[in-house]
Amino acid sequence: MKSILSFLKPYRLSVVSIVILTFLSSMLQLYLPTLTADIVDVGIVQGDIAYIWKVGGWMVACSLLAILLTIWKSYLSSKTALGFGRDMRRQLFVHVEKFSLEEFQKIGTSSFITRSTNDVKQVQDVTIMILQMMTRAPLMLVGGIILAVSRDAVLSLIFLAALPLLGGFIYLVSRKAIPLFGKLQKKTDRLNLIMRESLSGIRVIRAFNRVDDEKERFQEANTSYKDTGLRVNRLMAYLFPFMLIIMNFTNIGIVWLGANRIDAGEMEVGNLIAFIQYAMMILMALIMLSMSFIMVPRAQASAKRMNEVLNMEPKIKDKEGAMTDLQRAQSIRFEDVSFYYSNAEKPAVQNITFEAKTGETTAIIGSTGSGKTTLLQLMTRFYEVTEGKITIDGVDIRELPQEKLRSQMGYVSQKAVLFSGTIADNVRFGRQDASDEDVWQALRTAQAEEFVLQKDGGIEAEIDQGGSNLSGGQKQRLSIARALVRKPSFYLFDDSFSALDYKTDAKLRASLEAEKSQAALIIVAQRISTVKHSDKIIVLDEGKIAGTGTHEQLLKDNLVYQEIVASQEGQEVDENE
Repeated sequence: MKSILSFLKPYRLSVVSIVILTFLSSMLQLYLPTLTADIVDVGIVQGDIAYIWKVGGWMVACSLLAILLTIWKSYLSSKTALGFGRDMRRQLFVHVEKFSLEEFQKIGTSSFITRSTNDVKQVQDVTIMILQMMTRAPLMLVGGIILAVSRDAVLSLIFLAALPLLGGFIYLVSRKAIPLFGKLQKKTDRLNLIMRESLSGIRVIRAFNRVDDEKERFQEANTSYKDTGLRVNRLMAYLFPFMLIIMNFTNIGIVWLGANRIDAGEMEVGNLIAFIQYAMMILMALIMLSMSFIMVPRAQASAKRMNEVLNMEPKIKDKEGAMTDLQRAQSIRFEDVSFYYSNAEKPAVQNITFEAKTGETTAIIGSTGSGKTTLLQLMTRFYEVTEGKITIDGVDIRELPQEKLRSQMGYVSQKAVLFSGTIADNVRFGRQDASDEDVWQALRTAQAEEFVLQKDGGIEAEIDQGGSNLSGGQKQRLSIARALVRKPSFYLFDDSFSALDYKTDAKLRASLEAEKSQAALIIVAQRISTVKHSDKIIVLDEGKIAGTGTHEQLLKDNLVYQEIVASQEGQEVDENE
């Protein structure tokens, strides 16, 4: 919680102002019972109407001023807490943007969403409460006790019984509630995960008639969340009735003992009225503190989860003094590269050595799980190599700033990812200053021009979230256009033609030939037809290079490649049809 509260530093002036306003409004409210006692003991008992009007006027003035100060304090508290929450969300987002894929996988998307929304909201709400209530409650509690004792020390002995009882009960409830709040947040993560998977995979769920199974899975998580929430609320439900009982018995004790002291001539009526008001202030301050004890543990659980993200150091960092003057690169080279995924016993890729140069198409083919995608993710430094090194024009990519490195890459992932907005917006994601002509040229090369022209608005046609209003092939072609408009040194296609028919695949590869004069093409693919015309084909088998050569060379003397070709015989149509 301590490191989270450091986000309040920019708001120190506001916090100090809130404390001052709270102090002033609390002093005014603590003064009101004294004025009430004076009106009763002097004005009413002695029949001094002028005194009643005079002191009554002071009471009205003090009340109005206290109200104005409280309104001002509430405004500053809300403004500070909302700014505090905004800063936390921004820092969480900025920090996570630096993570490698390994850190992303540790946290999980649904968990991060919960931490940056629900957890931030919990901490933000407690911040408002601290600024508005917890700064006020101690003042009212201490001030009320001092003034109550000054009115009648004997009556104040009643608090010696009430306060320890109340404090002890609050402690016991909080001790049991804190672990439950942590569990509740984890169950929120679980609910978000299931909801996200169900919505994103709705087509598959329906296609395999698993709707009822998903409902049951969600119901189990929902029920588990409800049960934990009930346990928390059950604990909290004991708190307020117990506090009301303490308050009522305290009032009864004060009135009974006060009446006896008035009857004995040891106390005035006005003093008893003031004492009762101070007692209510003391008990209300305790209620405010108890509400804090309800919310603070939950915020502590949320703050702990947020700190887990903020304290997680990215494994991949830019070196100090990293090169920043990288020109357009001509080659990328793997030198005896091996890589292990986190907690894996075997390497995903092992002893990989090859080079891809400008003007060449380098294809990578192999069975599922052979490490093809891993190689591209190592090139972009989504992961860091375990052994060996990758160089660009002889410079180790670890010596380059990540931004500079990735500016040399035009990466198209296995799964086409599009964003809500226009087609032009999505293509310009590759290069923001691309002109309309640049966008259209990229679309033509990616074989996307035809279907874009058919859209109302052309490149200004809207794309739904995730490209849900486009087919798989259309999404892939727009993703390819996004890479093309970037004009990088290296095009990385990660099985990016898989949703295209053979004819479109062939046209696209033919149009990409024009890009080779200024860039190297690196294509990961499953289809033989996609890679057969490449200048160099690398065959992967269980993370190792099983062969390198042209299609004809590998077909002649590489067993793994021959098996891949044999498995696809009869599946392809004539590319020229």
